[in-house]
Amino acid sequence: MNLSEISWDLENAGAWPLPVKILVIGLLCLVLAGMWFYLDIGAQLDQLAIEQGKETELRAMFEQKQRKASTLEEYKVQLQEIEKTFGDLLRQLPSKTQVPELLVDVSQTGLASGLEFELFKPGAESIKDFYAELPIEVRVWGSFPDFGSFVSGLATLPRIVTVHNIKITPNAARETGVTGGRNYALTMSALVRTYRYLDEGEMGAGVVKSVPTARP
Repeated sequence: MNLSEISWDLENAGAWPLPVKILVIGLLCLVLAGMWFYLDIGAQLDQLAIEQGKETELRAMFEQKQRKASTLEEYKVQLQEIEKTFGDLLRQLPSKTQVPELLVDVSQTGLASGLEFELFKPGAESIKDFYAELPIEVRVWGSFPDFGSFVSGLATLPRIVTVHNIKITPNAARETGVTGGRNYALTMSALVRTYRYLDEGEMGAGVVKSVPTARP
């Protein structure tokens, strides 16, 4: 078969030799199959890849939830322990009516430690989320053991009391005899903070209130 003798005009395609017809038909089938794959099967493969990705994500979520479900009882026990601890802490916060007694406890702790109060000044009460914070500025005379006993005594009070900004200096009043002959060699200034639980009407108020000064 001489290809140069074949008329490639499509109008004469019927006269083409059989092998040429088979080759052309095969090429046309390949082109049509490629277009069909690109327009139909390719889009389906892309959608399949998307669905497989979703399946992997859902499987990971399922495994995560399954792990959480398997430890649910453990979480419940932990939650009960947290609620109990939180309740114990709340019980250490005095109510509004108990604050004066708490101030007396703080001052009495200092006196029982052998200290002499030069200053005991409750500041402005600030309202937080569910509790109120009351700062007390104190300045006392005494010795290192007295100061240690005072701070330790505050830590053992049934209510939450914290001590901040401690500063110890020589007691200048000792040189003038103001201390009445007692060996108050040092002065300690500090900021003592006490806390109380808010009433329902005070929740979220965010106001600042003053508290009457309690004498030591």
